[in-house]
Amino acid sequence: MDVELNRELISGYTSGSQISRVLTEHWAAENMYCPRCGCARLVQFPSNRAVADFYCPECRNEYELKSTKLKFGATARGGKYLPCIQRITSNNNPDWFLVTYDAVEFKINDFWVIPKHFFTPEIVLKRNALSETAQQPGWVGCKIRLKAIPQQVRICVIRNRTPVASNVVLEQMRRLSLLTMDNMNARGWMLDVLNCINQITRETFTLDEMYFFERKLGERHPENRNIRAKIRQQLQLLRDSGFLAFRARGLYKKIHNITS
Repeated sequence: MDVELNRELISGYTSGSQISRVLTEHWAAENMYCPRCGCARLVQFPSNRAVADFYCPECRNEYELKSTKLKFGATARGGKYLPCIQRITSNNNPDWFLVTYDAVEFKINDFWVIPKHFFTPEIVLKRNALSETAQQPGWVGCKIRLKAIPQQVRICVIRNRTPVASNVVLEQMRRLSLLTMDNMNARGWMLDVLNCINQITRETFTLDEMYFFERKLGERHPENRNIRAKIRQQLQLLRDSGFLAFRARGLYKKIHNITS
């Protein structure tokens, strides 16, 4: 996998967002494989496709690509708000590619895949409508709350300009697929519990430490009357899928390398 970007493609472009899109989408079309089935190449959709940039010609899985120079902040710029919500909640919503690159040396720095089933409507922030004097008056865009997506569900394809072996990426995707949930409430619970775990700084933690988040989780999920039981259920799912190891009664250990 080549991490070099083709700088010749951006001759004549002045918009930073257009430059970023042209560079990284061309790179992905030339270099990226399907992390679902391992197909060697992805096919690019026409530019007017809503919330999807590529698809796999073998398994037909779709991918949305977001890119930025140097690094992402707490959010990433999305497209139009309503189509984004509709795609995330649909049966064929895309996995997401996050790409950072060096605009001086024209190299891919980092590349992650976030599986589709870790996106919920709560992650999408609605932006204010454009003013009547704008080029597209009334247009409503969105932002993606990257900070709300736990590190454990981000599959690294390139780290510090060094590609990760494709078999490792495919295995990580397979393991993360064990947590596939179509129900949006179930997705939300999984993400919230993972984010609570990440607030515990120690590698080993207790069930009582997780109960500390009972009030917070109750506010996030007011329809649930038994928060502690739900916490235990999510910890069981995370243990079964390889995110956690059970050390003793009420004692868990975080596992960062889920392919081991």
